[in-house]
Amino acid sequence: MSDAILLSVDEGLARLTLNRPARLNAFNADLAHAWRDATAEATSRPDVKAILIDASGPAFCAGGDVIDMATTMGSGAEITALAEVINAGIRSLTESSVPVVAAAHGTTAGGGLGILLSSDYAVVGSRSRLGSLYANIGLTPDLSVSAQLAHAVGQRRALQLVLQDRLLSAQEAQEWGLVAEAVAGEDAASEAALVRARGEEIARFWLAGAAEAYGHAKRLVRSQPERTFAEQLSEEARSIGAAMQTPDAQARITAFAAASAKKAG
Repeated sequence: MSDAILLSVDEGLARLTLNRPARLNAFNADLAHAWRDATAEATSRPDVKAILIDASGPAFCAGGDVIDMATTMGSGAEITALAEVINAGIRSLTESSVPVVAAAHGTTAGGGLGILLSSDYAVVGSRSRLGSLYANIGLTPDLSVSAQLAHAVGQRRALQLVLQDRLLSAQEAQEWGLVAEAVAGEDAASEAALVRARGEEIARFWLAGAAEAYGHAKRLVRSQPERTFAEQLSEEARSIGAAMQTPDAQARITAFAAASAKKAG
């Protein structure tokens, strides 16, 4: 695995760390391919039941590395090809049955917003800023921003963000429903550490509970747009029946029934 992204697995938790801090974790070809490979590995390993995405340095992700694009890529076709590599990683996350939390301290902009949206639960710092900013350099949204932003915050707010030179504050991002939590620290460094710690705490909560059920709940919600209402009802019915047969569910249901009977007695 390239040093552009760090992957570690510990007791069911896969941690993916974007690791180009000098470039604010902006994507170049190296990070793009490392991202694709790391997400594919994390989502395909049977021992991984939760995924945490975080980042080195002062920011989460500044999107694409514009300087690298200008100096190493001579055509739009090359940009498209690079975006498709990153998209493969986004699909690995969003199409998996593994819940994903993003610990996104500092700035998240451009395609970095798509990386954050690929998580199922996002934590930021109180100093964090989030936005689109594509049009500032004459480009259009990529890396799932146009596909996922409106689902997260509604079409009107999505348009406000992509049609303005605007970075949302952490409070605004939370109010819009773009992120779940904002964590405050005494300074930027301590806040980044607290964001990472809170992200891991959420992932460990999933692991300590019915991790498989959380994963399939994520899958049901994420995959719903592919189905009609009737089809979704059928998939829910199939999924809960399959869950009922798992040893984890059997044990939890038995314990719940015993505790209820004891309380009633």
